[in-house]
Amino acid sequence: MSSIELTPSQQQILTALINLYRESESAVKGEDIAEEVDRNPGTIRNQMQSLKALQLVEGVPGPKGGYKPTANAYEALDIQEMDEPAAVPLFHEGERVEKVNVEGIDLSSVHHPEKCRAEIHVQGSVRDFHEGDAVTVGPTPLSKLVIEGKLDGKDDTSNVLILVIESMIAPSEEPAH
Repeated sequence: MSSIELTPSQQQILTALINLYRESESAVKGEDIAEEVDRNPGTIRNQMQSLKALQLVEGVPGPKGGYKPTANAYEALDIQEMDEPAAVPLFHEGERVEKVNVEGIDLSSVHHPEKCRAEIHVQGSVRDFHEGDAVTVGPTPLSKLVIEGKLDGKDDTSNVLILVIESMIAPSEEPAH
């Protein structure tokens, strides 16, 4: 399948649609998407027309109607539709964040060698996170890694939190005696 090039604003709208659809499991109203991405509903309607043409969104008619993402939408955003995403807990200022799933942790994109950073890719909105906030991710399912850090930046379009890592703890492999 050829990959579809989305504009950042299409990407953001599609991501918002997927997040809202995931929470409600029913068609999402344009107004709700507009509110989530802080745009005017008319803009959303126009964007939805182009996303429909790309077969990333389907319109649902009727009073309970709205929009829902197609399977192609997940593919376009490179989100696998997971029935049960691996539960990697995310804590924000010490509170467990519900409705957000950690999709991936990328430790390779270190922009400043003197600071160790992690990119946390999440499903769910990152708009309540602010620079300097304390964020803890983990334990991860396999390595039981726990990462603690301060939020250094975020990308709302692709739902990425960038942390400056303060500590990384993985339990040692030695069996308890």
